[in-house]
Amino acid sequence: MSALPNLVTVFLVIAFGSVLRGTGLITREDWRGFERITYFVLFPAMLMVTMATADLASTPFLAVGAVLVLSLLTVAAALLVMRPWLERWFDLDGPSFCSVFQGSIRWNSFVAFAMASSLYGKQGAALCAVAIAAMIPLLNVLAVGVITRYAATARPTSRQLALTLIKNPFIWSCLIGLALRPLMGFVPDLIIAPAAMIGQISLGAGLLAAGGGLEWSNLGRPRIAHLLPSLAKLIAMPLIASIFASIFGVTGIPLAVTLLCMAVPTASASYILARQLGGNATLMAEILTLQTLAGMATLPVILTSLGAS
Repeated sequence: MSALPNLVTVFLVIAFGSVLRGTGLITREDWRGFERITYFVLFPAMLMVTMATADLASTPFLAVGAVLVLSLLTVAAALLVMRPWLERWFDLDGPSFCSVFQGSIRWNSFVAFAMASSLYGKQGAALCAVAIAAMIPLLNVLAVGVITRYAATARPTSRQLALTLIKNPFIWSCLIGLALRPLMGFVPDLIIAPAAMIGQISLGAGLLAAGGGLEWSNLGRPRIAHLLPSLAKLIAMPLIASIFASIFGVTGIPLAVTLLCMAVPTASASYILARQLGGNATLMAEILTLQTLAGMATLPVILTSLGAS
């Protein structure tokens, strides 16, 4: 139940973004500029600092990383296999499938990190950093690849896809953070502190941007595009992770943090990515909000029923 305040806070910030957009105080053009600075500056700063400073030495990072990556790949593969049937039976076009895909596999690392720290202390924070290191680069490669493949009007070449992935700020910021790790003893705080401060803004900024793109009128009419990613992310993903965890012998607090990362709602960055690369951003914002609402009920149940509380 201690997870509830964090989820309520996330939803309230999203709701405030929607209210702020509705007031007309910020024009559409200014709002898109806000989205771009969130995507190209704020989130990359947070990722770079997190990857550079996380304490990974005292954590079972290999086992936890294996569980996370295998769970992610299992759900991603299932969605890609289902895509032709979703298009045929439910008229799910390319941009909408991309939002369903993101909503099913991506996770709100900011919410997970805050919750892991408050519930499990420094060990929880370190384990969540392992999850960030293991998943965020892979998640962004998958998300960018799927959006580029299915949301574009023409099929991209392999070279175009590679350039899109290379230029994605989430990917290169993770790589820069990893490259800085062995040098952190020589990097002055005067350089790291400003980047860390900029990165701290990313959580609120991403949630506000998601709220600004939300259309509340559609929330009362959930479709398969809303229900499928919610079931996949909030229920199927942690269940699959618990199976892999038993195989790799992950128990105790590492198991709890692993399931927490798998069971939190999708990332607010999903909306930014959908907006920037051509996915269905409105649907993505709706999935984000619906998952946040549902997560307030499912997350405590998942952690308790799977023995991770």
